[in-house]
Amino acid sequence: MPNLMVDFIISLDGYAAAEDWPGLWGMGGPEYLDWITSDSETSHTTLMGATTYRVMSGFAAKMPDDPLNTMPKVVFSSTLKAPLSWANSELVDGDAVEVVRELKRTSSRPLRTIGSLSLSRSLLRAGLVDRFRVVVFPVITGANGKERIFDGYPDVTLELVNNHLFDGQLQLLEYIPTVLDAPPGADG
Repeated sequence: MPNLMVDFIISLDGYAAAEDWPGLWGMGGPEYLDWITSDSETSHTTLMGATTYRVMSGFAAKMPDDPLNTMPKVVFSSTLKAPLSWANSELVDGDAVEVVRELKRTSSRPLRTIGSLSLSRSLLRAGLVDRFRVVVFPVITGANGKERIFDGYPDVTLELVNNHLFDGQLQLLEYIPTVLDAPPGADG
């Protein structure tokens, strides 16, 4: 059964992006960019929602050699229409939790989300996420930050299983998540 990893890049204060800041907050160094395009980082099926699809397919159209162009992608949306223009993209208009549960039973490839905050939140709540990984960029975007990643998430404990420092400044943290029914130590 393949693992499902939720994968985010975030500012130190937990935002997915910031108004008027460049992609990767202008800090995508060579070590990090090489890691993103390595075989181990591109041998999975990518899961995403419509908003992420629109943004990422726009970037991909400008970068034909991007490894995401050749990877299989499953896009969950009731607003997009088939056929999708981005190569190797399958449109699913159905219950994402049930579809991902079935993919975990039948697929041989690991599964990863990219962005897709609502999708990631629902998969975590359903207990389908095996790994939770963030790459923390050393910026605070409180004045211009948008898309707070963890708003609306359930309470979760995280067991650190991997960490790495890229380019002397970007911190990768990989965890095993456990969704909680109550805060740790709470009585009933």
